[in-house]
Amino acid sequence: MVGAGMAGLSAAVDLARRGIAAELVDGAAQAGGRCRSYYDPQLGRTIDNGNHLVLAGNRAVADYLATIGASDRLSGPLHADFAFVDRATGARWSVRVNDGPLPWWIFRDGRRVPGTRMWDYVRLAGLLSGKPGQTVGERIAPHGAVWDKLLEPVLLAALNTAAADGSAALAAAVIRQSLGRGGRASRPRIAEPTLAAAFVDPAIDWLAGQGTALTLGRRLRAMRFDGDRVAALDFGAGEEPVAADEKIILAVPPGVAAALMPGLVVPDDFRAIVNAHFAFVPPPGTAPMIGVLGGAAEWIFAFPDRLSVTVSAADHLVDTDRAELAARFWADIANIHNLPATLPPWQIVKEKRATFAATPAQDAKRPPAETRWRNLFLAGDWTQTGLPATIEGAIRSGERAARLASGVVVG
Repeated sequence: MVGAGMAGLSAAVDLARRGIAAELVDGAAQAGGRCRSYYDPQLGRTIDNGNHLVLAGNRAVADYLATIGASDRLSGPLHADFAFVDRATGARWSVRVNDGPLPWWIFRDGRRVPGTRMWDYVRLAGLLSGKPGQTVGERIAPHGAVWDKLLEPVLLAALNTAAADGSAALAAAVIRQSLGRGGRASRPRIAEPTLAAAFVDPAIDWLAGQGTALTLGRRLRAMRFDGDRVAALDFGAGEEPVAADEKIILAVPPGVAAALMPGLVVPDDFRAIVNAHFAFVPPPGTAPMIGVLGGAAEWIFAFPDRLSVTVSAADHLVDTDRAELAARFWADIANIHNLPATLPPWQIVKEKRATFAATPAQDAKRPPAETRWRNLFLAGDWTQTGLPATIEGAIRSGERAARLASGVVVG
């Protein structure tokens, strides 16, 4: 495998549990790709590059963590309760989805968005059907209380793209696997204590125990093709032949894959994510996660040792001065959580190309795991997983590539 991000780690884990020998190589100094953690001296804390949320119903995440012995590394509420606040008006509400698949929560005041009725939610069924290639805004009306106070902020976070412009097919896939399966599958889960501690370090340790070698700081520079197969790899010190029975899984960013593979079409439009971390211990009772409308922040997360903010589709913020962003985000946090206005130590993390834009046009550019070369397979959240660019999608892509490479029939 080339690439030790979540897709590459997933592929390696899938192969190892089948007893198939593999070698994992990555050009970076650490594994995990965009799912990484590091010690920040400015904060005096270990932080994640972003607040990567998963859901309790993410099947591939659950299988992956169970295999590497890290099922206990996710935390979250017992029920699918989503708290929101309107920064402009101070209004607060919670959407409380019942555990079972029958959505009786939409019939109950106190569980749905205030001022809405059951029929407002029934109309959203239009999102689940329609013509291929449509946007969310072409399938359902992108306005109204349910849209403004629930669906838009949730889809913006899931797609990392303006919700109305996002792919309806990808949005529908998210809804089917979360709200469509009930609250038990929709419970938010976040890595504890860090992304690396949950998804990366246990995988590396487990893979080492299975005999899978990991080499970091070794970047693939070129591939030589011979007919219908990859014949050699070049990591910068000359060509290394690929044996006749060897398979290659390329789990690298889309631009890197396109540079290595002639004629490969990949997503080429990306959206930013901005995260902020504050060295402030939240008071007892602070909501672990709250959605913000009308503020600079979109989601505020409370960890045992810090408070964090995430803003999706944040291209409008990436060129803003970091100190200005910190002040704006902390103003939201202090107001919402009734905290001192004095700005604590902070860190801003800008991911300018965090994910591909989850539009119909970009979704159509996502390649399958199979390539025209019989010994080369692709993995990554940017490949055709049927999901937006998420941890669940990345892990599924690794599974699929591994199974194709090992000759397992994949439906």
